[in-house]
Amino acid sequence: MDANGILQVEAGGFSTAVIDLFCGAGGLTYGLKSAGLTVKTGVDLDPNCKHPLEENTGAKFECRDVEDLTPADLKAWFGDADVRVLAGCAPCQPFSTYSQSRKSVDGRWELLKHFQRLAIELKPEIVTMENVPGLANQEVWKEFISALEIAKYQVSWCEVACEEYQVPQSRRRLVLLASLLGPIELQASESKLKLTVKDAIGALPKIGAGEASGDDRLHASAGLGAKNLERIQASTPGGTWRDWPEDLRAPCHRKTTGKTYPSVYGRMEWDKPAPTMTTQCYGFGNGRFGHPEQDRAISLREAAIIQSFPKEYSFLAEDDDVTFDRLGTLIGNAVPPKLGEAIGRSILAHIEAVRSGGSVLEGQLDLR
Repeated sequence: MDANGILQVEAGGFSTAVIDLFCGAGGLTYGLKSAGLTVKTGVDLDPNCKHPLEENTGAKFECRDVEDLTPADLKAWFGDADVRVLAGCAPCQPFSTYSQSRKSVDGRWELLKHFQRLAIELKPEIVTMENVPGLANQEVWKEFISALEIAKYQVSWCEVACEEYQVPQSRRRLVLLASLLGPIELQASESKLKLTVKDAIGALPKIGAGEASGDDRLHASAGLGAKNLERIQASTPGGTWRDWPEDLRAPCHRKTTGKTYPSVYGRMEWDKPAPTMTTQCYGFGNGRFGHPEQDRAISLREAAIIQSFPKEYSFLAEDDDVTFDRLGTLIGNAVPPKLGEAIGRSILAHIEAVRSGGSVLEGQLDLR
């Protein structure tokens, strides 16, 4: 262990290498690196992911479609590492509670099958995946687990409340860990502390709707029209649009069908975790994304911090413009880095347990 309590695997006489499929802005990569793992490559089809991944993590970005990847590609990226970790978070919108249709037929769930294909054909020592809890009810998930078990992986998976891992939002995720080296599971959080919105963003400079901080161009809030400015001024932390005067309510909310959506146009509460960050988290009308006391939606930087990215995380090159939809997508789709760090620590603890126990599996690495 180093001074921060992180296991230095390379110093133990063997090396690790991670490939992060569907890497996005690097949330999982950053977390795994923070835990002490070496992430060699991040793969994503979105070229906007290149700067944040490479700038913040040092991993090499490959702008590739995972459907087109071969085991030979991954083998080259892994190099001669002793312990190979295949990680990823296949796009999850078809199974998300935020999807408008639970029967989405856009084909993105097929990406999980390609993750499965690469894992089974290459057989890295460890496989990990993070996704939405709703995926666990789908046949594609059951097939994925079965394929890993047939390939002799020991598999564990669980639904995780991210706030238990110092992520200041009420986000629930599905985490899978599988190993050819022996039993593996996600470790419990090392801290009982649950961060609140105030813990996360309470010290950031005040800005108005449509403004940006002079010190951080990502601390920028989307503008508000006159009606929405009146609405947020009439909103209280934790309240709903039902508290507004009738003339401020949106036409859809006056209908019977619209009365079942109380969480839109809401303010966050200082002393509680934030709601789940989505790709539209910069918009006041898209959920409970109003600032607890300032008359605006949360800024892009505030959303990133609530996702547990560090305040200095770079999402854009200096000559790139701040674009809300682009950055909202990068931030909202990211794996919270603190959850990634917990996954990384669990993997390193597993490797250390195998090494200390002198486990030798037929055809697998002797970590003694």
